[in-house]
Amino acid sequence: MVQKSSSRFAGAGRLLIVVYGILALAAAGRSMVQILTRFEVAPLAYSLSALAAVVYIVATIALTRTSARWYRIAWATIGFEFVGVLVVGLLSVFDPVLFPSNTVWSYFGFGYVFIPLVLPVLGMLWLYRRRPASTVSKQLPDAAATEQR
Repeated sequence: MVQKSSSRFAGAGRLLIVVYGILALAAAGRSMVQILTRFEVAPLAYSLSALAAVVYIVATIALTRTSARWYRIAWATIGFEFVGVLVVGLLSVFDPVLFPSNTVWSYFGFGYVFIPLVLPVLGMLWLYRRRPASTVSKQLPDAAATEQR
């Protein structure tokens, strides 16, 4: 079942956008404080927190837009987020020396109740179900072409 992209501000879409917005603010605030007050302690960790903040901000904006271009940007940012959570999560478990201070994505988002791990999965599922009509029509076989076969 595919729904119109204009339904982004209703139901689960609204909740998803709000959670992304809150995470964007939390990650931005945390990284800004860390970078300004103690960057020399864990430059990699704090830089990754800042990167996560940018990703969450762009994802939040992309989720509020309805064009096909923003749809692709949402996929790119949420996909990048998911890979980032997995990579940083694994590195923080197997080589914790790399992260003397936690990031948003450390230990798969443990400090954020694993929301950074679950949120991109929910975001990708939601985007898939609300893909633009042009994307859906490209995936469906043309009725005339099917009849000729």
